[in-house]
Amino acid sequence: MLFRLQRCLLLAVIVLLFAETAVQAADRLVLEPKGESRGHIVLVSGDEEYRSEEVMPMLGKILSQKHGFRCTVLFAFGPDGAEYIDSNNQSGIRGFESLQQADLMIIATRFRHPSAEDAAHITAFLKAGKPIIGLRTATHAFRGGEKFSDDLTYDQFGRQILGEQWVSHHGHHKVEGARSVVEAGAEKHPVLSGVSEIFAPSDVYGVVHLTDKDQILLRGAITETLDPQSKTLTDDKRNMPMQPLAWLHAYQIQGGAAGRSFCTTAGAAVDFVDEDLRRLIVNAAIHLTGGKVPEKADVEYVDPFYPTFYGFINDGNYYRQLNLKPADFGPGKSPFRDDPAGSPKWPFRPVPKQ
Repeated sequence: MLFRLQRCLLLAVIVLLFAETAVQAADRLVLEPKGESRGHIVLVSGDEEYRSEEVMPMLGKILSQKHGFRCTVLFAFGPDGAEYIDSNNQSGIRGFESLQQADLMIIATRFRHPSAEDAAHITAFLKAGKPIIGLRTATHAFRGGEKFSDDLTYDQFGRQILGEQWVSHHGHHKVEGARSVVEAGAEKHPVLSGVSEIFAPSDVYGVVHLTDKDQILLRGAITETLDPQSKTLTDDKRNMPMQPLAWLHAYQIQGGAAGRSFCTTAGAAVDFVDEDLRRLIVNAAIHLTGGKVPEKADVEYVDPFYPTFYGFINDGNYYRQLNLKPADFGPGKSPFRDDPAGSPKWPFRPVPKQ
């Protein structure tokens, strides 16, 4: 009788452990590498405007299936233990403990407010001096006066870790686009290997705090319209000089090792229709993790990619009704949703075949 009771208790523990593992897996998207792993990348989504929840699974698939990285994608979820992705919830990101085994973090959050427990995982990553790639709103990735370390508050993350904070929209939002221009002297940098001219329909950001210690790779020229063929505004004072669009930065927080980051103010989901932007990020990931950047990295989509145009969604029920889960972005899956009401006409967005 005692043996039977012990056996039942053991089986119950096994079931509970399995259930806990399943819950954890449901909170994130894990993409195992094709072939031998060259490292682990944690990709952190969570912004209200630029659809990072669409970008990160797409990049994770390319990095895992074509470049040998194990990729874990994190998402923001709805409040009160909700199981659906809700990018409007600034306290909803789950899975920061994944950073304990990460070799690189790619982050595209906006004004997030992590718990003290989650912040501790970020702090440990930063103290280890591990590399970071920041996309678009990562310059203002977190919000609040709470501290990652004595010399780094949430609000200071962008400026200290990536080299820049939120400054301004330098181009006319949703009207003017951005075209990349290689910085003189950076032409042969490995991160630019195989990267041709990039066009991003998100506008140029103002960038004013970089120093001589930062290495600018690309600048962003404001264009007349959101059409990739639109002209650069050559006579516009806003392009004199052009704002930095992509750069490398060295960081170090109190008590930590020296680290490096790469940042680009491009990064809306629709920006990644441009394969050269995808190649820029893949190159940066390989370079920052000590690999040899290929002459022209393969950045073709693993699954079709249907990015949604950027803009705030103020409907409080939108994400609950959309009811997307991490698994919906998994291998073989390509979610599609209509652009938000009021989006400009942008015929360059891929759409599913009827």
